[in-house]
Amino acid sequence: MARPQKVSPERILAAAAVEFASRGYSGARVDGIARRARVNKAMLYYHFGSKQAVYRALLRSVFTSAAERLRAIAASGASPTDKLDRAVAELAAFIGEHPHFPGIMLREVAGGGTHLDRETLAALTAVPKAFSAIVMQGVQTGVFHPMHPIAAYFTLIAPIVFYMAAAPIRKELAEARLLDIAALSPATFVAHVQDTMRRAFSSEPAHQRRSKP
Repeated sequence: MARPQKVSPERILAAAAVEFASRGYSGARVDGIARRARVNKAMLYYHFGSKQAVYRALLRSVFTSAAERLRAIAASGASPTDKLDRAVAELAAFIGEHPHFPGIMLREVAGGGTHLDRETLAALTAVPKAFSAIVMQGVQTGVFHPMHPIAAYFTLIAPIVFYMAAAPIRKELAEARLLDIAALSPATFVAHVQDTMRRAFSSEPAHQRRSKP
């Protein structure tokens, strides 16, 4: 008797990320996910039960992992400014490790979050909550000026997601020489965002920062 096919749920989720990013939720097919994961549909249904369950499991996994990284930064002994820098770098690195995720989220946002159930929304909110903890540490110690931490989160996450999601377009623009962005590497962009966020969050008046050597 042939042994049953063995495959990890993570492999199916990785394939699902490509399928959902390419086709959106409505256009994605279980056949397509199974084909990308090199498994039969029965194995996919065994692990998840439905396309909707795969989609929500994918989102929850990514949100949970991102939040855990930010919580580790918040719990470290670094200064608030260093934590902010690390949070920017960590979020950019995380999205770089999950290149299909920005496309999925942009589609979901455009669709009004139709496919996000309560449990998935709870996982999503763990990310801004973890970042808010970093912001509030800075506010409470006087390093950052008073601000709404969720507003701070959106100020940070929007440019990172948009920049990372636009990687194929940036490549086309650079190759066609339509825009001089050859020097705008991910590392350069992250450094720019870090500097921008430090300036925006600092409790120190701008004229005092400019006068420092």
